[in-house]
Amino acid sequence: MYFYQRIKDLREDYDKSQTEIAELLGMKQQQYARYENGTYEIPLHHLITLAEFYNVSLDYLAGLIQTPKALH
Repeated sequence: MYFYQRIKDLREDYDKSQTEIAELLGMKQQQYARYENGTYEIPLHHLITLAEFYNVSLDYLAGLIQTPKALH
């Protein structure tokens, strides 16, 4: 699984809109949408923010493992 599908799935699991996550990351919804559809690669610092927000490991976000591991 690609990271962009994983961040979309997590957002939907948490019932968040693209706009809400974009605000968390300090960007516009259109830019965040490009990360979710794989047009642009999301920077590491944004992945770290999302990992902290969703309380999952970067390995899980990156699709390297299939079962989420909590950060805390």
